[in-house]
Amino acid sequence: MSMTHRQPTQPESRSRKRTFGVYIGRFEPPHAAHLEVMLEALSQVQKLIVVIGSARAARNVKNPFTAEERQAVIVELLREAGVKVSRVLFVHVRDYYYNESLWLSEVQRGVAGHTHGSSDVALIGHLKDESSYYLRSFPAWEFLPTHVVSDLSATEVRRAYFEDDLERVQKIVPPAVWKFLEGFRRTGDFAALQAEYRYVQDYRAAWASTPYPVVFVTTDAVVIRSGHVLVVRRAEHPGRGRLAMPGGFLNLKETLLASCVREVVEETGLQISDLAAYQRSQAVFDYPARSLRGRTVSHAFQFDLGIGQLPVLRPGSDAADAFWLPLSEALAAPELFFEDHHAIMEHFLMRG
Repeated sequence: MSMTHRQPTQPESRSRKRTFGVYIGRFEPPHAAHLEVMLEALSQVQKLIVVIGSARAARNVKNPFTAEERQAVIVELLREAGVKVSRVLFVHVRDYYYNESLWLSEVQRGVAGHTHGSSDVALIGHLKDESSYYLRSFPAWEFLPTHVVSDLSATEVRRAYFEDDLERVQKIVPPAVWKFLEGFRRTGDFAALQAEYRYVQDYRAAWASTPYPVVFVTTDAVVIRSGHVLVVRRAEHPGRGRLAMPGGFLNLKETLLASCVREVVEETGLQISDLAAYQRSQAVFDYPARSLRGRTVSHAFQFDLGIGQLPVLRPGSDAADAFWLPLSEALAAPELFFEDHHAIMEHFLMRG
């Protein structure tokens, strides 16, 4: 924790206590610098609203903990630091990779649920790099810069954690966080995540010596029939056990549409004559960090098979299972889906 320190606080920042402070982060997991920022903020605001990002995402090595787990740990580390936890409020916000306005509105709505119309709101943060862009996205809130400076990151904590460098982890997280992490290591979720971590590291290493950075191209299919969407359950890492749209990597000698149709048939056994004829729309999904494996651009196609009995499926290829999921269930459960596949499905289904 010695890597964290505070710059001298400017007198004007202590002139009065704001009613509300807002602190946005993913806290995967919370660490010593997060605690220092929250303690500083609580000295300048009456109540602190902690916005926990990447909520309702499937567990993976970048987002290993649920929003509920992270909230519980933050409460414990603040209580451990002597904070009256009734002064701390929480908002959970999903990731919206392809619709920044939806993310902003969800943050605003969550904060407004606590402020009840008060305009005395300050946004806490530090403009350190491009990951802090959101601090410029809430002009209605006063910006209150933190004076905590640290080179510690949650990425470093996760790396040490999954590489079994537990001595390092214990040194850079508060005791309450260490207690949680120690307990989480005994779960099946941890075992699965550590296996995924090792897979991703090996995958990246296999491509590290190429002359130029590799950009992978994949195709994904959103297939609709009678109020259901066709999904597969992934059999292998990354994302083992997660739901996904049928899809895979583009072969050298096929078109994007042909690749998509081939993957549907290989993974699900769907027998529809001339599936391409049912195509309704297509879109590119290219959020730079959408895949842990590396830069991966997906070309997704929507197919509407109309109304009727649900075709029989015979899962194959790298799919552990394939089935028709009611649209209501699919849209309501982003935490079940691999990478950004829920966002891909939403894109097509929410267009009407």
